[in-house]
Amino acid sequence: MKSGHERSRTRRAAVVMLIQPRFVERFRPRVVSTTLALAWVAAGKRAAYVTDGGDLSGSVHFAAGIALRQAAGCVVTGIDGAPIGPAAGRGLVVVAFGETHRLLMTMISS
Repeated sequence: MKSGHERSRTRRAAVVMLIQPRFVERFRPRVVSTTLALAWVAAGKRAAYVTDGGDLSGSVHFAAGIALRQAAGCVVTGIDGAPIGPAAGRGLVVVAFGETHRLLMTMISS
């Protein structure tokens, strides 16, 4: 499990990633509606959904969307790449393909 300092650093890196030109060029425009954004990822209309919030697996706004995306075969992790859940890190990364997930994890860590 990551320390508080490591989780904070990962969260800051994810926030910075959201404004990087490489990210903006490939993944914009962002959608404000979480439900719609997650549905679009599952349907292949968006490459990814990224947020830096806390543990979202128990949130009424995210739980159903997360379950549906997992059932659709999407990759669903925290912003640190770890599985989501109460003992996990913060945030949410949902992508349709593993290659996209690897790219986002590289962007977050750089």
